[in-house]
Amino acid sequence: MAVNPAFRDRVAVITGGATGIGRATALALAQNGADIALAGRRVAELEATAKAVRALGRRAVAIPTDVTDRGQVEHLIDETLATFGGLDIVIANAGQYVRSPVEPGCSEAFEQSMAVNFYGTLYLIEAALPHLKAQRGGHIVIVSSVDGKKGLPTDGPYVAAKFAQAGLGDVLRQELRPYGVGVSVIFPGRVDTPLIETLEVPKISAKTSPETVAGAIVKAIGRRTPEVVLPASSRLFLWADRLSPHLSDWIIRFFRLEGWEKA
Repeated sequence: MAVNPAFRDRVAVITGGATGIGRATALALAQNGADIALAGRRVAELEATAKAVRALGRRAVAIPTDVTDRGQVEHLIDETLATFGGLDIVIANAGQYVRSPVEPGCSEAFEQSMAVNFYGTLYLIEAALPHLKAQRGGHIVIVSSVDGKKGLPTDGPYVAAKFAQAGLGDVLRQELRPYGVGVSVIFPGRVDTPLIETLEVPKISAKTSPETVAGAIVKAIGRRTPEVVLPASSRLFLWADRLSPHLSDWIIRFFRLEGWEKA
C-alpha cells in the first residue's frame, strides 16, 4: 500500500483496536504517518498493538474502554485529546457477533448486540463530534457489515445493529457535510477475526483478511468514500438482492451463507 502523506501527524482513535480489523487498521494508519489511540477491553492485546505502532515510529496510547459505557467512551476521547492535542479520525470498529433466531425470548440477545455494535458506535461519535465540528474537519469511519445490507438467518441481533449503524452513517454524512467532516461506512463480508473464529463458512463466502479491510478503510478516508462493500463477491451478492430478494434468499439457502459452528 502506497503511503499517503495526508495522514502524517493525524490522530486516529480506534475502538476494538486490540485485534482483527482494529489492529490491522492501526498499523496501516501508522505506516501512513498517523498517531493512534487504541480502545478495547483486552488490555494485553491492546498494549501489544500499541507497541507495534510505536515500532513503526509513531505515537500510540492504549486506553482500556468498554464501549457500552458512555462515561468510559467520553474518557477515551478526553484522554486522546489530552495525549495528542487533537483528533482527526474516528473509527468505530468495536463489535460483538450475537446470533439468535427471532423467537420468544430473543430480545435479550438483541439488546446485547445493540449495546455493543450500535450504541458503542453512537457513544463514540457523540463524544467526538464537538471537537470535529469545532475544527471543521476530520473523518468518521463506521465498520458495519454486509449483514447491514442483507440479513442472514439466525443473525437477527447482529443484523439489526449493523443496519442501524448503516442508517446512522447515512444521516451523519449529510449532517456533517457543512462542517467538513467526512463519513465512511464499511461493509465487509466475513472477516478472519476472533469475532467469528469458531464459524465455518462456504468457499464462496471465504473470510477476508483484516489487512484487506484495513486497506479499504485507509483508502476510504483518503478519498472520502461514502460506502465501501468488500470483497467483490459481496458486491455481486448485494446486486442480486437488489435485482430480487427472492434470488438472494435462495443463494443464502443454497450455499449456506449463514455458516455453521466448527465441530
